[in-house]
Amino acid sequence: MNKHEKINYVEFPAKDIGVVKHFFSAVFGWDFVDYGPEYAAFSNEGLDGGFFKSESTATIEKGSALIVFYSRELGATQSKIEAAGGSIVKPVFSFPGGRRFHFCDPNGNEYAVWSDVSV
Repeated sequence: MNKHEKINYVEFPAKDIGVVKHFFSAVFGWDFVDYGPEYAAFSNEGLDGGFFKSESTATIEKGSALIVFYSRELGATQSKIEAAGGSIVKPVFSFPGGRRFHFCDPNGNEYAVWSDVSV
């Protein structure tokens, strides 16, 4: 159900739509719906959204918002990211409330994963 004046959807640039679909399917189990060759949408992943064909990337260095995933098993999630072709751009660090790391998908977009589990 859509909620009035609440964040509803997020879009990310992707140099290669096929690569990004494979990455997020392998790491997080996402399913996609294609809307032509230059757009793929995902839903029911905490926030609905999509990837659009673009040579741009979204990183915090460029001022982009940071999308943060939650994991009960930080190390296992990091291993899946690396195995699927992602890169760790900021190793695990502690912060008040937990630990997290930052990664880039194969297209270069930056995200973070955090956990409040100490292991």
